[in-house]
Amino acid sequence: MALAGRVGRHMAGRLMRAQMQTCKSLTTQSLPDLPYDYNALEPVISAEIMKLHHGKHHNTYITTLNQSYEKYADAEAKGDIAKMIELQQAIKFNGGGHVNHSIFWQNLTPPKDFEPPSGEIKSVIEQDFGSVEELSKKFNAKAATVQGSGWGWLGFSPELKRLVITTTANQDPLSTQGLVPLLGVDMWEHAYYLQYNNVKADYLKEIWKIVNWKDVGARYSKAQ
Repeated sequence: MALAGRVGRHMAGRLMRAQMQTCKSLTTQSLPDLPYDYNALEPVISAEIMKLHHGKHHNTYITTLNQSYEKYADAEAKGDIAKMIELQQAIKFNGGGHVNHSIFWQNLTPPKDFEPPSGEIKSVIEQDFGSVEELSKKFNAKAATVQGSGWGWLGFSPELKRLVITTTANQDPLSTQGLVPLLGVDMWEHAYYLQYNNVKADYLKEIWKIVNWKDVGARYSKAQ
């Protein structure tokens, strides 16, 4: 009995240490500050939308992601594979929401600070699409096909060594397609409906007035 008790305490101690070690390895995510005020993107995106989109929607993704992290760590420490599998979808969805929105905020700039693409990013756009105008037309046409919820993307393909226009469903990050995200446009209704109603075409047309091409260009330079 004494031996059994010692073994039981030993196993319990190992389990506790494993749980603590797993939790230490996780990084708690937090809502990133915006590089501009909520009203700074007007008239393209209203302050009301930005408050809800950043303060509510993005924050919810982060909160749920952190909760899922904790549950996953607990399940992993216990060796509960079924629970770990169950939690993977929540981590993918909410983690993707955090990743995608963090890119989206940096991809935008107040209209007063807008500058057209220049240098390397302009050259590669002209090489792969002919012109910035042609890029925007093809991008808008592709993004408009998103049914329900998803994202429109301009990415870089390390395999093809060129820019690619594509979409992802729900909150799937672009990395799921083997591409490096350069410019993402949120096509979920919460990103535009309060201002543009169901006219996605108008939202897509206006968004190009606030693209932060310096950020897009920096992402391209890093991706190569």
